[in-house]
Amino acid sequence: FKANTDDMREASSLAVIEALTAQGMRIKAFDPVAAERGRELLADNGAVEILDEQYAVLEGAAALAVVTDWNQFRNPDFNRIKRDLSAPLIFDGRNLYSPDIMAGQGFAYFSIGRQPVGIS
Repeated sequence: FKANTDDMREASSLAVIEALTAQGMRIKAFDPVAAERGRELLADNGAVEILDEQYAVLEGAAALAVVTDWNQFRNPDFNRIKRDLSAPLIFDGRNLYSPDIMAGQGFAYFSIGRQPVGIS
């Protein structure tokens, strides 16, 4: 959602969630401040679960999509992310991470306006 606020007006995350769930995907989301507002806005979408712990979204997940630039997401525990995802796949909508570092960590990494890395 929008970093450092619970303001979700025109939040890109809502568009991403709508598009993904329309394709049959299930979403687990986390936001340190806007979780309650997100639950209100997405209450009618049964394919969305908003959790209260950031790493809990990884359990059973096929990929991680980062769509906000909260400071706490800038230096996550990449070992834990890689361990908990069913595939080491990250979509970074905020270009928070270095493609070279992500490739070195063994992730398939997609970011905005940059070449994907770690794809065979």
